[in-house]
Amino acid sequence: MRNTDHLGGITAFVTTAQLGSFTAAAERLGLTRSAVAKSVGRLEERLGLKLFQRSTRRLSLTPDGERYLASCQSALDILDEAEADLTSHITRPAGRLRVDLPAAFGRQRILPLLLEIAREYPELSLTVSFSERFVDLIEEGIDLVVRIGELADSSGLVARRLTTQKLVICASPDYLRQNGEPDSIDALSQHRCIVGVRRNQPVSWLMKQPNGELTRVTPPATHEFADGEALLGAVLGGCGLSQLPLWLVGEHLNSGALQEVLPGYSGGEVPISAVWPHSRRVLPKIRHVVDRLVEASEQGLLD
Repeated sequence: MRNTDHLGGITAFVTTAQLGSFTAAAERLGLTRSAVAKSVGRLEERLGLKLFQRSTRRLSLTPDGERYLASCQSALDILDEAEADLTSHITRPAGRLRVDLPAAFGRQRILPLLLEIAREYPELSLTVSFSERFVDLIEEGIDLVVRIGELADSSGLVARRLTTQKLVICASPDYLRQNGEPDSIDALSQHRCIVGVRRNQPVSWLMKQPNGELTRVTPPATHEFADGEALLGAVLGGCGLSQLPLWLVGEHLNSGALQEVLPGYSGGEVPISAVWPHSRRVLPKIRHVVDRLVEASEQGLLD
């Protein structure tokens, strides 16, 4: 029991140090804030050292706390490696997989694949969220995200490009009959444009110039939506022009419900990637899902 208390105190200490507060550590560990604080307090009492400087606004590590954190992290790495060796024979996806997906693409292309995997492996449980925001995988306990766009560098993450999102500008035939069709990028300012929003900022349109150069343009927005399906609904409803991914509008272009505009400036592509935390050994649940995503991409199922 005493060793268990020691390990619990170490886990509470390391989690608190990584997240910067007892409240965040409590959420991660599934405990109350007071339970985490008491566990760290008992650890400090046993060591006879102060590991944190406490103030009304924040926690900071003392010099002793910084040295102890480095030692604890090394010890936990050894335990993780021992666990990996012990479970190396387990190859089937199992346990809870926490995934965050972009809303429209995630629902249309990724979620059906995740549900198929869940049916094949009953030992696997899914927690799936949909967002366009930046997600701190380590802090929020997310196992895997799929993201559209260029990725910021991070030494703590691994990324695998799955496919690219091909973009086209389109409008409904009714809108074009009433307003005409733009013949240049500059002419977009004379039209009603429907623009996506991400993190409260308008999403620029990616244009491929006739010489192959890619440029970004942010047209004056008549309407702004933070969801791809809402953008599509507005364009189908004749509310204006928008640049949308081909996977979202392809069937509507084929049926004639939408018409491509400025085709000479099409051809811009945005990467779509799977991202997960770096570790010595990728868990089977993550490895299997990433492998299936790559396979689906190679078969054209994500386009």
